[in-house]
Amino acid sequence: MANEYSADVVVVGTGVVGCLVAEHMLDAGLSVLMLEAGPRVDRWRIVENYRNLPPSLRLHFDAPYPPKPWAPHLESRTDAEAAEYLQLEGPDARAFRQGYVRYAGGATWHWAGICWRMVPDDFRLKTLYGVGRDWAFDYHVLEPYYTRAEYAMGVCGPADPALQWPPIRSKPYPMGPLPFGPGEQRFTEAAARLGLKNLPAPQARNSGVSYHGRPPCCGNNNCFPVCPIAAKYDAASALPKIEAKGGRILANAVVYRIETDAKHSVQAVHYFDPDKASHRVTARVFVIACNSIETPKLLLLSKDEHNPNGVANSSDQVGRNMMDQPKLIAEVTLAEPLWTGVGPVQNSSIMNTSQGDFRSRYSGAMIRMENFARSGIGGAAALKKGLVGKALDAEIRRLSACTARLTIEHEPLPQAQNRVTLSSKKDWLGINKPNIYNDVGDYVRRSAKEYTVPLLRRLAAELGATDFQLSTEFLNSDHIMGGCIMGADPATSVVDVDCRSHDHHNLFLPGGAAMTTGGSGNSTITMAALALKAADGIVDQLKHG
Repeated sequence: MANEYSADVVVVGTGVVGCLVAEHMLDAGLSVLMLEAGPRVDRWRIVENYRNLPPSLRLHFDAPYPPKPWAPHLESRTDAEAAEYLQLEGPDARAFRQGYVRYAGGATWHWAGICWRMVPDDFRLKTLYGVGRDWAFDYHVLEPYYTRAEYAMGVCGPADPALQWPPIRSKPYPMGPLPFGPGEQRFTEAAARLGLKNLPAPQARNSGVSYHGRPPCCGNNNCFPVCPIAAKYDAASALPKIEAKGGRILANAVVYRIETDAKHSVQAVHYFDPDKASHRVTARVFVIACNSIETPKLLLLSKDEHNPNGVANSSDQVGRNMMDQPKLIAEVTLAEPLWTGVGPVQNSSIMNTSQGDFRSRYSGAMIRMENFARSGIGGAAALKKGLVGKALDAEIRRLSACTARLTIEHEPLPQAQNRVTLSSKKDWLGINKPNIYNDVGDYVRRSAKEYTVPLLRRLAAELGATDFQLSTEFLNSDHIMGGCIMGADPATSVVDVDCRSHDHHNLFLPGGAAMTTGGSGNSTITMAALALKAADGIVDQLKHG
């Protein structure tokens, strides 16, 4: 069953989740067609876009990825209509200004590559602390899939269990860790004096060796917005492998409707091409592997006589329980040079601040020092002072060496009122834009007031900070989760333990959208693990079901 508009499995989305599912399907002998809303571009083009940016835009992750009219996303470098794609409201609207891009390869083009697993207690928030929800399974069920994801993506990390998070593993990391630069070493020592442990971050980046045809990291310090040599895993590097195995990838195909029949079986998806012509694609199984905004948006767009609340939404949970780790940042000036910028932009984190009995009252958090080079920031700041000549040169050097950014990313709770709905405003194709309501909640606010910000001030003081400027509002971490929450009860959840829709037996919604809770660490490796668990479920259903 494979032609231009059909396959055994149709995968909507070409990010890490879609690519892991597609490759597993092909290895099982199934035909695969992938649909991607945005364009497919070569790496050199993105790198060239980045190189041509003015310094003021270098830290805007989306800046080298101009959106196409038919596939809009946030465009923070302009005041164009695309900048208004996400319709945001609520007391913490700014904290959901997500910087994903709609390109073949998805957000892994510009992610930092960090792969923190959730830990056992993260799966039992309700049981242990009386907040949030419990997952439908425990850590040990997902552990083998975490390991498979690490080997599929090529994750480097420490062999010493004392440096692992969590130290509960069935296999070692495929590669050893990357070394700390001087700034991270200073930060690690300062944290230790406060009883905190700054750990080497597991990351999907080749450490000193080639892996899966990708070269070793050579220390480019612009992992976001793009790794110029593909030492860091991104889904764009997986697409040629999928094609080599017989998978087909159709870019610039904006899926806008999921079609079901009276028996609640998904029959087809419909997409627009850049000429606004509509096409119908059929399959035995459909996998919606967009992110946690675009997936629920598509389900809600597909409302019809069979699905009055939208596809997969008999529970009224589609679009609800949206999560990201609400972030606070502090820009600090130090008395002595710190010298960030050696190695990847993120290379370590403090994780033990995410666990403890306090979670019954307020959230845990991950704390880190950003390791990106400060020369561009220092140069722009020095120029604003009106300096010239040797005085300008000296100030650029001082600000580049003696400033840093410290970050807190708080654990969110799934809250039904935090949701994606369809805006009345429409994009270039006439498709409703996503409207998002966001309130970080008192759980996070108490953490910031009583726990994380006071601790961050102590860390800054231990580093020798002479100035500490904290962000005035919660910011986005770009770790989009929720919207199709997992659970055992179809009345209160959208998907089962294999990310299969409770309402439609041949519709799978894997990845971040299915996550029950968010934890404090980056979400991608959990999304990838859920993708592989769903892939096993799909193969079992098609081969034996």
